[in-house]
Amino acid sequence: MMSYPSGMTVSTRALIMLTDLLRAHRTSKGTRWRRLDPGRQALLVVAHLRKGETYADLACGFGVGTSTVYRYLREALALLAAMAPTLAQAIEIARRKAHVILDGTLLRIDRVGMTGGRDRPYYSGKHKCHGLNVQVIADPAGRLVWISPPLPGARHDMGAAREHGIIDALNHAEIQTLADTAYQGGGPLVRVPQRRRRIDPDTGRRRRLSATQKAVNTAHARRRGPGERANAELKNWKILRKIRASPTRAGTLVAAVQTLMIANS
Repeated sequence: MMSYPSGMTVSTRALIMLTDLLRAHRTSKGTRWRRLDPGRQALLVVAHLRKGETYADLACGFGVGTSTVYRYLREALALLAAMAPTLAQAIEIARRKAHVILDGTLLRIDRVGMTGGRDRPYYSGKHKCHGLNVQVIADPAGRLVWISPPLPGARHDMGAAREHGIIDALNHAEIQTLADTAYQGGGPLVRVPQRRRRIDPDTGRRRRLSATQKAVNTAHARRRGPGERANAELKNWKILRKIRASPTRAGTLVAAVQTLMIANS
């Protein structure tokens, strides 16, 4: 096999953070020697997450065995996931913002059981594919505040947000929140666009929005737009574009990427 140098759009700060984390972990375990030093192990992990490199490609590029790559990744992902913020910590950060943006996104996955209907909870009718639903909170500039643990992709965004306790937490903390129409009924502090009125019994058609209502929706969309950056940045980590791990392990993967995204910002 051949190897070649490549680049990644990950900040040095994020790489140093992970290197220090791995070094401290090795010290606590009393590890004397490993094939790769903490810096090289951190680079291996980031290459896997950011570029979706396979175990075989990483083994070739770093001069180690595939089993070593597996162990290095499992170790680092667990450490990163443990550092991911909780919802309570995210709410404390959100309190200091003028408002936050709440949005859901689907992470595709292909490791679901297809027999006996076990795949049905993961099939999203909206996206026409299997996936995992994650709820993303971003600040007004589009910087990531929090990513929820994943739920099966068939879950509606509002149902997922309520299950995680996001809606109650935002309303209790009195945080102004911008969201799309999927979060209709989220409480007085969760602002959503104006929807077309009910069907007119005389014409049988839905009444159109007034010019004022359309202007309000335009302003709402303009303020909510930066929140899409957080979702786009999440999927820039190629390992999440199509998850090939078991759904039970996807939570660790998402939490690890979240920790690096926050360090990267």
